[in-house]
Amino acid sequence: MEILVCVKRVPDSAENEIEVKADGSDIKRDDLVYSVNEWDNYAVEEAIQIVDRVGGSVTVASIGNEEAEEVVRREMAMGAHQGLLLVDPAFEGSDGKGIAAILKAAVLKGQYDLVLTGAQADDGAAQVGGMLAALLDWPYASLVNKIEVQDGHTLKIGREIEGGNQEINEIEMPCVLSIQTGINEPRYVGIRGIRKVASVEIPVMNAGRLGIDPAAVGQAGAGVKRVDYFVPPAGAGAEILQGSTAEIAAKLLDLLKAKGGLK
Repeated sequence: MEILVCVKRVPDSAENEIEVKADGSDIKRDDLVYSVNEWDNYAVEEAIQIVDRVGGSVTVASIGNEEAEEVVRREMAMGAHQGLLLVDPAFEGSDGKGIAAILKAAVLKGQYDLVLTGAQADDGAAQVGGMLAALLDWPYASLVNKIEVQDGHTLKIGREIEGGNQEINEIEMPCVLSIQTGINEPRYVGIRGIRKVASVEIPVMNAGRLGIDPAAVGQAGAGVKRVDYFVPPAGAGAEILQGSTAEIAAKLLDLLKAKGGLK
């Protein structure tokens, strides 16, 4: 099975104190520590486990500048077989549809049975996987937390839905799946693995090689444009209820009635 996993280099929220620029144009990026997007890391681990079971290879692809190479090499050190960098100044400022269009062109350059994305990335839009599937006209499922290979054409997948419930479906390949965290436990990447892939050549594809019109992606082709970053103003502090369980329950009922939540 040939699997492509789309990964993104993002600010590491565990290592950074994110601050917004005074003019609201962006976050302060000068001293940020970057890493692979958490959801994407689970997607790569799942792809590796699938290939370990049924055979094939895993390719990781990332859109960005030359710095995106570090996350591609990290995922190769994790166990992915090939990397692919999609780099062109024309790609900068792409909205979700533009990113999906770039990834579609990369998918069509290969022969993939399965494309995995993280459920969401640092902008929280959770839209690229679905848009990519729509552009490819492939079946799609989101929030996937279980994958079983049925045969050479069909997957059995589990999806996380409301209320903590699990939805089980069958989906035909080729398809696109957006992976939820918790589907597996991503493996540790050791220094030996990093050294092993340090000199491996990673193909770089620009708009020309991908057959993309630069005017259709990037800021020029974006239908959605980010106009402002801001930190929401702090609201009133929470009220802490004290007492026994019965007393707290009674106080909570009184508060809900007083605020119109209960009649």
